[in-house]
Amino acid sequence: MDFDAKSLKLKTSGDRKQNRKLKKRMLGMSSGRLDDLIHELHEEKMETINCLDCANCCKTISPAVTDRDLLRISKYLRIKPSCLVEQYLRIDEEEDYVFTKSPCPFLNDDNYCAIYPVRPKACREYPHTDRPRQRQILDLTMKNVSVCPVVYNIVEEVKRKSALIK
Repeated sequence: MDFDAKSLKLKTSGDRKQNRKLKKRMLGMSSGRLDDLIHELHEEKMETINCLDCANCCKTISPAVTDRDLLRISKYLRIKPSCLVEQYLRIDEEEDYVFTKSPCPFLNDDNYCAIYPVRPKACREYPHTDRPRQRQILDLTMKNVSVCPVVYNIVEEVKRKSALIK
């Protein structure tokens, strides 16, 4: 399946108001029920999309890079942590290390990651829809709707299911 980031961005641009309403409904659900719903949909939707066809997350957003990530990546690349910071990272407005440019400097032309075995924790966990306590990251989920087709499909399915529950 080919992925078109522009069409996903266009699809989701008109959904903001609807997504805000959905987020309120999701906040009204019990944490356990919300986690169960999103985790079930995560499993289902991850089966239908090959991340290597897309890699939009790697092309458009920069993960937070923890100190632990920094040490692991620099060891893997056989460079000093200070060199990694100097060459590839900056500190953002939230005081986190992030990559200086998009797409990710470690994204290859074939959408494979050059540092995959040691990629940042945020990359390993993306799109975060299988994490516990989904309620705490609903803002992030709603932001990722326009980045990740898996998240987009999860949210669309939650909309469909919540319309049936009314």
